[in-house]
Amino acid sequence: MITLQHAYIVGGFFFAALALLSILDRANARRLRNAAFYALLALSFWAGHALGDLGNGLLALGLVVVAVFGLGQGKPPTTTQEERRASAEKRGNALFLPALIIPAVALAGTLIVQHTEWGGLIIQDQHKTLVSLVLGVLIAITVLMVWLKPPLLAPLQEGRRLMDSVGWAAILPQMLAALGAVFLAAGVGDQVGALFSQYIPLDTRTVAVAAYCIGMALFTILMGNAFAAFPVMTAAIGLPFVINELGGDPARVCAIGMLAGFCGTLMTPMAANFNVVPANLLELPDRNAALNGVIRAQIPTALPLLLANIVLMRFLAFP
Repeated sequence: MITLQHAYIVGGFFFAALALLSILDRANARRLRNAAFYALLALSFWAGHALGDLGNGLLALGLVVVAVFGLGQGKPPTTTQEERRASAEKRGNALFLPALIIPAVALAGTLIVQHTEWGGLIIQDQHKTLVSLVLGVLIAITVLMVWLKPPLLAPLQEGRRLMDSVGWAAILPQMLAALGAVFLAAGVGDQVGALFSQYIPLDTRTVAVAAYCIGMALFTILMGNAFAAFPVMTAAIGLPFVINELGGDPARVCAIGMLAGFCGTLMTPMAANFNVVPANLLELPDRNAALNGVIRAQIPTALPLLLANIVLMRFLAFP
């Protein structure tokens, strides 16, 4: 049976390979910092379950320390720009087809495990979607290697190039999701729920839904990630009021609630992994001005989307 631990092993091998390739990249003056960063990530994937809370906490602090000193931009030896342009002109939009393999396999694996008896013998039922997603990535890479015949290390080198470009922001969602779990364990959700119920009458569906969705967006603006806001706001409003008291469908409430949180992601500089990354990848000279420009361009989209999510939850989440 393919389990979540197998998926973590694959992720660990990826980051270990990035660490080794970074050490060998003499064009990067900060290659040792990059290697240390990726090695710590590999360790977390391989041995996080055995390190315990203290060990994982120290590992996270190690990642922060390395990131503070600064990561460098490597020069991975892959296909040339001329080769990539020639391949794009030859194959056109067909190059996007392998990317569709990933969600297709993730969906197929999830449905097979959920609706067949034999699917659970192949993929762990508890983590079927995540395991299927990793399988989809591996299958897509295999198809691309057979089809395009790039250099053997091209997937790893291109992965390193992208990771070096994004930098520490690549792991920000995991860090903020962990922070959300810490807030939940500390009882922040209960306190937020008490404040909302004290000043806002959450006894009607419309008000409760609006409070939950707007709260998700606002908390995401403060924390920078909807994954961090989700456990807090769901414990504060979504679960006790929208679901338990007013009868909302849990799956629909949580799904639309996350989408409401993503609206907040579009409007905050705290969401560095989303709003800083475009400036980094485009190598814009003034990253702060680029960040502000990205956010200003996204706000006119984010606000109508937030309103749409409130309407969708109000009319779709209650049977």
